[in-house]
Amino acid sequence: MRSIVFLIPAAAQFLAAQESLGPSPILLNGDMAALEAGEQRKDLACTVTPEKPLLGFDLKFHTGYTLEIPFRELEGPGNTLSILFRVIPKAGQPLYLNQHIHVPAIHDTRGSVALQGAFDVGEGSYHVDWMVHEFGGRVCSSTWDFEAALSYKDKQMGLEIPPNTARASVDEQFQAEPPVARAPERPLNVKVLMNFAPERPESPALDPADRVALVSILRNISRNPQIGRFSLVAFNIGEQQILYRQGSSDHIDFPELGRAVKKLALGTVDRNQLEKKHPDTEFLSDLVKTEAAGANVDGLIFVGPKAMLDANVPDQDLKQLGDLEYPVFYMNYSPDPAAIPWKDSIGKLVKFFKGREYTITAPKDLWNAVTEMVSRISKFKQSRVSSAMTGPGDLR
Repeated sequence: MRSIVFLIPAAAQFLAAQESLGPSPILLNGDMAALEAGEQRKDLACTVTPEKPLLGFDLKFHTGYTLEIPFRELEGPGNTLSILFRVIPKAGQPLYLNQHIHVPAIHDTRGSVALQGAFDVGEGSYHVDWMVHEFGGRVCSSTWDFEAALSYKDKQMGLEIPPNTARASVDEQFQAEPPVARAPERPLNVKVLMNFAPERPESPALDPADRVALVSILRNISRNPQIGRFSLVAFNIGEQQILYRQGSSDHIDFPELGRAVKKLALGTVDRNQLEKKHPDTEFLSDLVKTEAAGANVDGLIFVGPKAMLDANVPDQDLKQLGDLEYPVFYMNYSPDPAAIPWKDSIGKLVKFFKGREYTITAPKDLWNAVTEMVSRISKFKQSRVSSAMTGPGDLR
C-alpha cells in the first residue's frame, strides 16, 4: 500500500511502502522487545496521532495514524525509517504491519515531515503497539486503544470485514471482485447506467473521494447474492461520452472499467456536440432510449451524482419507450444534499417512469438503498411471473 506523504519543505522526497506481515511474523529481538515493552520512547523525537475509525462507502472501518518528525532529527546524508506496529483485537488474531521509508539527504532542518499509515478493521475493540526506528538505532514508540462500532440503529448493516479482525488497507477501487455465492433460484438480472462525473460539475477532474464512492456503490450492487447477471454502461454526461460498456455477465469487470475511467479527460467535448443547443440533454435522451428500449432485465439502475442540465429530457422522448416492463431506480450520490436540494435531470426521468430515487450521503444510505432496491426488484419479478393474468401491479 502506498502511504500518503505530506512534506515540508516540498523539495524533499520520501518513499513509503506498507506491507502486512500477517499474524505471526519473525521479528528481530529488539523490535519484538520494543513492542512488548508497551512504553513510550522518544530517543527519536516524533509525534504519533491516531486516526479515529471511520466507516467508508466500501463498508469497512478505516483507521491509522499520522507520524510527524522534525527535520532536525533526520539531518544528514540520508537515512532509513522502519515502522513496525501490531493491531491486536480484543478477541482475535493480531496483525503486524511493516513500513520502510527512504529519507533523502536533508540539510535544511526547518519544518517537519508528516507520514501516514492506514489499516482497516471490523467492529470491535483494538490495541495498537507502534514503533519507528532509524538506521542509527534511535526509537520512538507509542501505544493506543480504539473501538470501531456501528450505532445501534445501524447494526443490521453487513460490513465487509468480520468483527475483531484487522487487515492491511488495499486500494481496491478497480481490483477484480472475488466470486460471490449467488442465489440458486431465480437470480435477478439488472442493468446499471453509471454517470462517472465529479460531484461538483465545475471540478476539472474526478475527485478521488467521488471515484471511491461511485465504485463502492457499484461494488455493493455487484456483491448482492440475489443478483445473478449484470450489464453496465459507464458514461459521462458532461463530456457526452460512453466510457465503457459490458454486456450481460455474472460479474462486473472492474479492472476493465478502471482502465476506461482513467482515460476520461474532462473538458474535451467533441466540436460537433457544441453546435447542438442542449448536447448533454440529447446525449442523455439517446442513452435512455438506446439502453431502456427492449431491455431484457429485471431492473434498470442509474448511479451517479446529480446532473443539473440546462434542459430536461422531453417527456415525448420518454413516451416513445412506452411502459417499461421492469422497475427503474436512481442511486444518487450526494455527499451534501443541502447544497443542491432540487431534483436533477436523471431524477426527473426516473420519476417519469414511476421509479424510486435514493440519496446516498453516508454508508448506511448505501446499505439501506441496495437492500430495499433488490427487494423491490425481486418482488416485481415474482409478481410478473406469478400474476400474468392480473398484471404485476405497481411495485416500483
